[in-house]
Amino acid sequence: MRGHPRRTTTAALIAASAVLLCGCSGLQAGSSDARLTVSTTTAIIADLVEQVGGDRVDVTSIVPHHGDPHSYEPSPGDAAKVARADVVFSNGLLLEEPGIMKMVHTNAKKSAPKIEIAEKLEEYGGTVIKLEEDLGLDVLWLGWAVEGEVEGEGSQVRTTATKLEGPGELRVYLTDTLGRPKVYIDSADGLDDADSFTLPPEAHTHVNWAFSKPGTYRLTVEGRTETLDGKTEEIGSGTFTFTVGGDAEAPEGARVLDGGHADVALNAETGKVYVRADDDKSGEPERLAADDVVLNVPDRAEEAVPKEEPYSFLGEAGDVLWVLPQAVIGKHVHGDMDPHAWADVANAEAYVRRIEAELIKADPEGKATYEKNAAAYLKTLGALDEEVAKKLATVPEENRKLITTHDAFGYLAKAYGMEIAGFVVPVPNQEPSAAEVEELGNTIREKKVPSVFLEPNLAARADVLRRVAEDEGVGICTIYGDSFDDKVDDYVSMMRHNATELAKCLGEDA
Repeated sequence: MRGHPRRTTTAALIAASAVLLCGCSGLQAGSSDARLTVSTTTAIIADLVEQVGGDRVDVTSIVPHHGDPHSYEPSPGDAAKVARADVVFSNGLLLEEPGIMKMVHTNAKKSAPKIEIAEKLEEYGGTVIKLEEDLGLDVLWLGWAVEGEVEGEGSQVRTTATKLEGPGELRVYLTDTLGRPKVYIDSADGLDDADSFTLPPEAHTHVNWAFSKPGTYRLTVEGRTETLDGKTEEIGSGTFTFTVGGDAEAPEGARVLDGGHADVALNAETGKVYVRADDDKSGEPERLAADDVVLNVPDRAEEAVPKEEPYSFLGEAGDVLWVLPQAVIGKHVHGDMDPHAWADVANAEAYVRRIEAELIKADPEGKATYEKNAAAYLKTLGALDEEVAKKLATVPEENRKLITTHDAFGYLAKAYGMEIAGFVVPVPNQEPSAAEVEELGNTIREKKVPSVFLEPNLAARADVLRRVAEDEGVGICTIYGDSFDDKVDDYVSMMRHNATELAKCLGEDA
């Protein structure tokens, strides 16, 4: 638990209830009294801004209630909203899909403050924790990463594959949440500037690496910075070696990586290209020169080309491939820190304090209103924090284990004495093997979890978890992470629902 006492007073609970009864969810279409037009990236942030701003602000959210901020692609209508905004609030810590932030920087007024709330959360009394990723894959989990800062608001780093030597073809692609592939690199038609992708500074993403034949491959990549005004600058290049299949031999003396989590990485400041590999012992990543490391794709990575037509670029259906999987479905660009800070109500209070300060800067005449609204809502959140803690304290110690469809609950677990037992990230467009299904069942049995938790907006990820849970005879419950829906459409209701559902589904009678 927190490490400080939590007591829920009757008056505080009445205050919290009063906010709900007066319609705290809102996302009003507009107000004739509004002094500020505010655009936010997510509905959760929009709700918090409404609580502080009241009638002085007109708030809209870019990502809709049912949307996923990690993968949502903004529309022209979203760009128009941002263009009208006097202030733009985002979460930051690379929560939002990069296209959202590029759209914000491209379309927002130059005079409009663009506030990434969680980037300075600790200055407002919040806490930020590292993002933990451990999927337990039996092959190397290989992504792409950019390290180092880049000058210029909204600047990105483009990585381009310029040369491939090897016995077959390489395709690097990403599968979205609807099962559609987006191809970044395809050597079959020759490599050119189209065989590339962009990432914001200090970001990491997941992709699939598919090789058509066994043997040794050498892939050369180069990077350049790109600014919003079209300026570019070359920043470095390097060559990476892959051994595919059991007969391929690594160069003598090379470090072979065939498991764990690693990235093909480019440093935008130094121009160096290297492999960034997680170190299980120190917890800090190792940075290995491209010439000193071999990325192994073993025989156990052998798969077949899916029969679905969108995957025909990989070859004929049923053809053999060697694949390092992206593992996490959908576009999932992120940094080292966990961006889902609001899952701890104490952090939501820090969000509110930051929002209050920024609204006062943008509209000094509204200072008294913002201070009054923020003070009232902070009391509500204080009561909510106690309420959530009290409910989760009823969960037996041995049942405080979460298995979910998304790695969004680290803050909730740390704040309220829970444990993240696992989150389900099936290999895109592939049915899990019997061994993988069995392993998930074993985890559920070994952890003795009474229930698993599905997020309403991530139904595409839920099928495997739902099926295994039914086979194991454990409960299937609902939890909210990044988004609202038609049933739960404000932050207080979301956290109350989560606490009630966790207490019910993990309690003694579950």
